Amino acid sequence: MESELKKIDIPKPQGYYCFACGTDNPMGLNMSFYCLGNTVRSDLSLTGHHVGWENIAHGGIISTILDEIMGWTVIAFQRVFFVTRSIEVRYLRPVSVNTPLTAIGEIESLNLPRGCSVQGTLLDAEGTKLATAKADMAFIPEKRLNILPEAYKNDMIRLFGEIEQLLA
Repeated sequence: MESELKKIDIPKPQGYYCFACGTDNPMGLNMSFYCLGNTVRSDLSLTGHHVGWENIAHGGIISTILDEIMGWTVIAFQRVFFVTRSIEVRYLRPVSVNTPLTAIGEIESLNLPRGCSVQGTLLDAEGTKLATAKADMAFIPEKRLNILPEAYKNDMIRLFGEIEQLLA
């Protein structure tokens, strides 16, 4: 039962400009994450800066939230460098701004060592599904990590270790 599961906050690197999770992007969402069972979750609320139609969130923002929750699911449970290979989003209901939302990510299947499939869901405060997504994530082989800035790579490796200890 979900109420019996332990919520484990996931740390995140500080000082990055990622629109979804970065701590230094004044226009970003600054999403934070926690594990609950075999899922990764983020509680958030959108503002008027995120609208498409009046008081309704822009579909691109919804897609971004779902991509991010699925990405952090890979970070938490696979602890690897990866990129989103493909994403399919289904918009089920309008997403109102200034209302509590929960994004949920879960690993659907593994295709080791190449990658995994992940699913994402966006819920309102009553638990109504507003949007869903599926994504294929491609793991980046170690020999290709030279494309990443060294400081970022080191921060992520440290983060993988912290998450491993939290989830042990």
